[in-house]
Amino acid sequence: RGEMMRPGVKQYVVTRPLYSEESFAQEHEKVYRHRKTTLDHIKQYFTCDAKRAKNAALSLFPVIGWMKMYRLKEWLLSDIVSGVSTGLVAVLQGMAYCLLASLPPWYGLFSAFFPVISYFFLGTSRHISVGPFPVLCLMIGSVVTRLVPDEGPVANITGFEGLSKDEQRVLVASSVSFLAGIMQLAMGVLQVGFIVMYLSDTLVSGFTTAAAIHILVSQLKFVLGLEVRGISGPLSIIYTLEIIFSKITSTNVCDVVISLVIMVVVFIVKELNDRFRSKLPVPIPIEVIMTVIACGVSYAFDFKTRYGIEVVGYIPKGYEAPMAPNLQIFQETAVEAFPMAIVGFAVAFSVAKVYSVKHDYTIDGNQELIAFGVSNIFGASFKSFAASTALSRSAVQESTGGKTQIAGLLSAIIVMIVTLAVGFLLEPLPKSVLGAVVIVNLKGMLMQFSEIPYLWRRDRPDCVVWLGTCIASILLGLDLGLAAGLGVELICVVLRVQFPRCSLLANIKGTDIYKDQKDYMDIYEPEGVKIFRIPSPIFFANIEFFRTKLVEAVGFNPLRVLRKRNKAVRMIRKLLKKGRLQWTSNGFLNTSCGPIHESEDESNMEELDQPTDFKDFPVQIDWNGELPANIIVPRVEIHSLILDFAAVSFLDISALKGLKTLLKELIRVDVEVYIVACDSYILEKLHDCCFFDDEVQPSMFYLTLHDAMLNILEKHPEPMQKKSDYEKGLVSFSSGLHRVLLKLV
Repeated sequence: RGEMMRPGVKQYVVTRPLYSEESFAQEHEKVYRHRKTTLDHIKQYFTCDAKRAKNAALSLFPVIGWMKMYRLKEWLLSDIVSGVSTGLVAVLQGMAYCLLASLPPWYGLFSAFFPVISYFFLGTSRHISVGPFPVLCLMIGSVVTRLVPDEGPVANITGFEGLSKDEQRVLVASSVSFLAGIMQLAMGVLQVGFIVMYLSDTLVSGFTTAAAIHILVSQLKFVLGLEVRGISGPLSIIYTLEIIFSKITSTNVCDVVISLVIMVVVFIVKELNDRFRSKLPVPIPIEVIMTVIACGVSYAFDFKTRYGIEVVGYIPKGYEAPMAPNLQIFQETAVEAFPMAIVGFAVAFSVAKVYSVKHDYTIDGNQELIAFGVSNIFGASFKSFAASTALSRSAVQESTGGKTQIAGLLSAIIVMIVTLAVGFLLEPLPKSVLGAVVIVNLKGMLMQFSEIPYLWRRDRPDCVVWLGTCIASILLGLDLGLAAGLGVELICVVLRVQFPRCSLLANIKGTDIYKDQKDYMDIYEPEGVKIFRIPSPIFFANIEFFRTKLVEAVGFNPLRVLRKRNKAVRMIRKLLKKGRLQWTSNGFLNTSCGPIHESEDESNMEELDQPTDFKDFPVQIDWNGELPANIIVPRVEIHSLILDFAAVSFLDISALKGLKTLLKELIRVDVEVYIVACDSYILEKLHDCCFFDDEVQPSMFYLTLHDAMLNILEKHPEPMQKKSDYEKGLVSFSSGLHRVLLKLV
């Protein structure tokens, strides 16, 4: 004791009664809380008053909330600068990402305009830039090339008659975007924004890395100036690379040179932007600058005619008339539309969450679903395709000083000006420039490969999720790859919960603290007591694992011991009846001449699982003592078992049945069971499910592990030689009260 009470060490003393759950409940009255029924929740949901109507309007149109607090003098100039900068980038990225969707480039301008208008009114994030996202564009492109391939017949769709190939592709892209928007809107209305939580950061990282590989391969045909038909479905990336390598000798040198120059210059300037971010008032819009230069050079030297490179070509002025989606395309693309809806929302929500934390405001996942759903429905009606947010474009909007979505609205106005007035200036722009811009913007996603060594060292199941998602998405395509990644992730979660790391605990001497006995040297473990901890919920999938681990921990199978005991009792009763065995004051006496063999009678097996019946016996048998003749029953070395339920968050019906059966088996072999630190919700459920009976009683539940241990030590005092070691500690027990003196370092 002198060593432990070192000078300067903080200590505290606790004196209180020893509590079981029952005694604690009797002494401390709980506050009654009225729990709402399902009917109460339904009534509340459909009840409407003026305050709720106002809150609903503010929730549905967040623009009202932040516009009321808009600081005109402080924020307007920043929003204008940010809007112009973002608009220029949005023009270029809209056209570049449109190539991923296998559509004419100018339709990317529609996608950078219409969704932004809707999001301005309905979105809760003030900093993300809504518009084309490369992964989403690639997913749309796979659907487009499946229904309207570059070579071969198109799908049998009623609305395709009389349309050119580009018009058919636009119809497919807008229809699948419309359907994805409907799905997002439905999820938002049904308040299921939590669904994005199933997409872990690891899964999203692996998925976007695989998407970057797909994007890189899809842009090689523009960078190399090759004619490569679009391929969709599993192993499409392998087939595409095979075609590219077979045509590599036909590479257009001019396209390659232009692309390399663009990529090198843009990469260098982007690195400088990142390095000198704090010193630059506005990041250098190098993509826009290089695009303007490339347009001028291409026009001046007539690259299209002289070198045969592919250019953007004719860009019509103005917007096209709205168009209704095709219901037959809905049927054909429903499977692909759902992952588009999830991925588009998940990426946008992740980026929005980063900026909301940085700038101290809240975003609503359900409202974001509604905002993107309406934006995609509205945009698809005007021939745009599904929108999310590009990380680089959002970074431009935030880093250039954007404060609100007014910057996003101004960027849409810049896109509108290009669409209505100056779009013709981009007609000589080589497509290889757009391909190069797309590739150089993949740096962030491709750099995610560096996460693999870190994940392997820190969390191998997460590493398996990353690799599984990435490889599946590369080989099977993005839609099937996402499903496969979710499957791997859920399997990892299930395995972690189904096979938790159970442990045997022991007391840290001189404290009321209990730790894994394998981790500490100076521990105290009373003879005949085991403390078992399971750190997970107990449910149908892991109840057998729980039983197996508990049997391993205590060193015997209670059901087997019980059956052996009942067989022994049955045999002794027969021998007593036949006179081959007699009871004397010194114990059982074998009166037969020959050896007594154990009966192999297996009749009435169900009786062997019942409590041992000592009726008509002269004395109760000491099972750990010497038994008559050659009767052998496994010894039970423990008298008490403590189950630590501190980490058990729930029990299902299957687990309740399995747990009750296990407890009865232990009690029937004379093991006292204590369950400690059980959540009040679980206790309430046990009472509701009629868990308790004459054998399994509420009195086995104790408030803390130490309460149960002190109760055991009172009922089963330690031998003096064992007790002397423990008396060196700081724990004493007397008259139902215990005093704990703990040191706090």
